[in-house]
Amino acid sequence: MAIRNFIAATAGHVDHGKSSLVKALTGTDPDRLPEEKARGITIDLGFAHLEAALPDDPASAVHIGVVDVPGHEDFVKNMVAGVGSIDIALLVVAADDGWMPQTEEHLQILLYLGVHRAVVALAKMDLAEDEAAAIAGVRTLLQDTPFANAPIVPTSVPTGRGMETLKAELARALVNAPTSPDLGKPRLPIDRAFTLRGVGTIVTGTLMGGALRSGQSVVLQPSGKTARIRSVQTHGREVERCQPGTRTALNLHDLEVGHGKRGEVVTLAELGTATRALDVLLEKSSRSPNAKSLPSRPLKDRTRVRIHHGSGTFAASVQLASNAQPLLPGQRVFARLRFETPIFGFAGDRFIVRDWAGQSTLAGGVVLDPDARLRSFASQMRSPLLHLRADSPGQASVFLSSLLARDHVAERKGLLLQSSFGPEQIAAAVRMLVESLQAVVVGDYVADAAWWKTLRAKAQAAIDAEHGLRPELAGLSLAQLRSALARDLPSPEVFDPLVEDLCQNGFTQAGKAIKRAGHLQALPPHLEAVGGRLRAALSAKPFEPPSRAELAPDAFSQQALRFLRDTGEAVEISEEIILLRESFLQMKELIVNWLRENGPSTASELRQAVGSTRRIMLPVLERLDREGVTKRDGDRRALAKV
Repeated sequence: MAIRNFIAATAGHVDHGKSSLVKALTGTDPDRLPEEKARGITIDLGFAHLEAALPDDPASAVHIGVVDVPGHEDFVKNMVAGVGSIDIALLVVAADDGWMPQTEEHLQILLYLGVHRAVVALAKMDLAEDEAAAIAGVRTLLQDTPFANAPIVPTSVPTGRGMETLKAELARALVNAPTSPDLGKPRLPIDRAFTLRGVGTIVTGTLMGGALRSGQSVVLQPSGKTARIRSVQTHGREVERCQPGTRTALNLHDLEVGHGKRGEVVTLAELGTATRALDVLLEKSSRSPNAKSLPSRPLKDRTRVRIHHGSGTFAASVQLASNAQPLLPGQRVFARLRFETPIFGFAGDRFIVRDWAGQSTLAGGVVLDPDARLRSFASQMRSPLLHLRADSPGQASVFLSSLLARDHVAERKGLLLQSSFGPEQIAAAVRMLVESLQAVVVGDYVADAAWWKTLRAKAQAAIDAEHGLRPELAGLSLAQLRSALARDLPSPEVFDPLVEDLCQNGFTQAGKAIKRAGHLQALPPHLEAVGGRLRAALSAKPFEPPSRAELAPDAFSQQALRFLRDTGEAVEISEEIILLRESFLQMKELIVNWLRENGPSTASELRQAVGSTRRIMLPVLERLDREGVTKRDGDRRALAKV
């Protein structure tokens, strides 16, 4: 049975024994920097891995990649970089110190990031005087959080107490947990990058959203640098393909030294680009400050802050949608984050807001719209998109219906591209909306059903109006229809699917025009008499009709003559010669029969055989040459087809 992979991260106050605990659990010392050894505290992220299982139950075995984070207040940004995509937290509280400021801040960061599984290690139990009181104190501070019933395991690294129990509790918490899904949207937030002589650039991170494989072409966002994966490793083993939910190391080929750093994301080019604006829902914890927690500072409108997203830190300003009222504890508010440099984010991503000085965590949030650059925040607030997504953050159908409610139509291949929904979820959402008559699929597009119905009705009205005003025409030209709907089309590309839809619902395309399928061209009343005179003139001498100038000397007669030509009642032989179709077909038949019986003949011989004039016969023969009926050889013509 394949072992399932998960990611755990430590959390807790400085000097509470997180790194020692990881070393005792895994056999790996996560403190790798000389400065960390010298100072005796964790400064940057450390990594290890372990396998854990329930006693006497091998089927419960799980593989856990462990991220050890610094606990010192000066390195919270490094802590956040390590917990952005974890499955479970290993919250470490020293039994002799109890709950401390960074314990509280780390807990709030975990809650903001949506972590809802944890095991608590009550460390340094050998130094505590009252075990029961220490456990009770931690349990009290976990109330009203997702970790209220998390197991609390007394541990001691020097004595080895609790290590096996801690492993078992980690396995118990994860044995029935879902693994990281493969959505076909791989993202590897880089938390470490370095160069090895003869090997090249190595980047590491926690892979999420999809698999990556050796030989695959990737792009680094937000820089846009491209590279190819030379090799893939997970937990020190080289593999051909790495699954989401694992600690992953990539050897990137074609990447210049210095490119690829913490905060960048290895992903696929087809997953879109970075942006400078995100529309989000911000939340400020309602946990009350106390002597051993953090002061609760409001988040004010237009504040310059640092946004911790993935493994990166980004400078941004906050535009609140609460009439410039500050965000207070226990409140939620919509906001727009305007970034000083581009950020690569998906709808559903969670992030942390810290003050500009990097001293306090102000709020957490979730991305609702990853591409807010094309519309004003005021118009965004008037649409239902943010409200619906905030109420149903895990429903692809809600994200899709809110998108269509705002944008009206979207190309299928780009639907919810930068989101935490996979192709199957998106396809199911489309089917559900279509079946419930909320959406329609037209060609490569999905549209809001009510909006599309209105758009189609406007197009139908424009075509019908043209039929009423100019019944002599085949229909409304496509260029005129496009112009008439210009203000209603979100993008020019939507026009062709609209025409396709019309042609499936009672309309048909006639050359460069569109008409109702049942439309029959007819002269308007004021031209009927003119049309009659033209027919009579062309019928009087069918093989010797008057010239165009004689037939149509004024605008009305020219309009009627165009009608006869467009409907096929008359044939335009040349710029000056018009014949009734019946007359042209008779001439053609006479010429073919003559050539079949007499062989190649001159224009003069054919003119006499038909009973026409040179003025008419030469243009008729030239047309038959173009049609491939006859072919010219010198001054004679013969049948081109036998």
